[in-house]
Amino acid sequence: MDFAVSERLQTILDMIQEFIEKELIPREAEFAAKDFSELVPELEDLRNMVRGMELWAPLHPKEYGGMGLSLMEYAVVAEALGYTPFGLYVFGCQAPDAGNIEILHKFGNEEQKEKYLRPLIEGKIRSCFSMTEVEVCGSNPIWLLTTAVKDGDDYVINGNKWYTSSADGSEFAIVMAETNPENESPHLKASMIIVPLDTPGMDIVRNVSVMGHVGDGWVSHAEVRYNNCRVPRSNLLGNEGQGFVLAQERLGPGRIHHCMRWIGIMNRCYDEMCTYVLQRRRTPTEVLADSDIIKAYIADSAADIMASRLMVLSTAWTIDNVGVKDAMKEISIIKYFVANAMQRVVDRALQCHGGLGMTDDTPIAYYWRGERASRIYDGADEVHKLSVARRVLRDYKKGKKVRFGM
Repeated sequence: MDFAVSERLQTILDMIQEFIEKELIPREAEFAAKDFSELVPELEDLRNMVRGMELWAPLHPKEYGGMGLSLMEYAVVAEALGYTPFGLYVFGCQAPDAGNIEILHKFGNEEQKEKYLRPLIEGKIRSCFSMTEVEVCGSNPIWLLTTAVKDGDDYVINGNKWYTSSADGSEFAIVMAETNPENESPHLKASMIIVPLDTPGMDIVRNVSVMGHVGDGWVSHAEVRYNNCRVPRSNLLGNEGQGFVLAQERLGPGRIHHCMRWIGIMNRCYDEMCTYVLQRRRTPTEVLADSDIIKAYIADSAADIMASRLMVLSTAWTIDNVGVKDAMKEISIIKYFVANAMQRVVDRALQCHGGLGMTDDTPIAYYWRGERASRIYDGADEVHKLSVARRVLRDYKKGKKVRFGM
């Protein structure tokens, strides 16, 4: 495995880091105090600056206006962009659009690509992903109550979803619903269907308040109700019954994106922590950094960041060279390990800042509130741990020894 950064990629990273330092970090406090709808003009100006630098949509295909980076290359870019809360959005690779783009590029037909994929990559529209349901376990995508019943040339969709993130202001949703209830395999019952948000019967009930924050636009999490929502069967993505397969294709690389973004968050909080403890006095003659407890926090955080980074890069390399299907154990491991490592680093940084850490004068409290969800979305910790153990034991039952990173 070679994790070396090429000269070209290093130039890209240098440009991104300079842009973040000069254009984004100085505006963070101002941005955090406004609703997304108020920020759109300012964010669009910044996005145009990124387009002018030819750094727009680093992960997405060149033929649609992106940079076409590999997953390994994008991993380190996502790390750089994660250093600030607005990095991914300003560079055109934010969730849930990034995952929807992957699905549309891999499984969309030409008409769907021109109508939805191209404007999505160009940043002219936003989208949302509607899978998680109110009544059933969100970590079990083979158990869905939302149905899409065929009626002539249409699907009629009924169900209740929530955490349909960024639905507020989106052009369309990719909806996962049961289309083939008679299929014996639970993995072949659901499909993914494109639903424009202006379709009658597709109703946003509310933007859910999360950790005391409701949010609008890109930073919202909507509850959505489908009430006899009728869309053409030509809006189907891939083949009928492929919903679970498409979800795995979307969520596998998506977890790389999340994990590298979390490492960017860890790096930011680590910088804030180390800078602060060197200047904050605890006595007239000592600073916080003189405390052995603080030194242990710094060392433990360094280990968390280093271990997380190497694990994620190794997994990205495996996906690039072997494929998503053969990297499922690694994907589950990084999902729960890095989420927990980030929680530890952010919490130590907050603790070192004391009362200041509880305020919004630094980004640490924002990360502490906003990223607790990382241990739940895209599969809760417990689900991923069980998945890893099952896969490992299955191999041993077949007489196959498991070696990670070999």
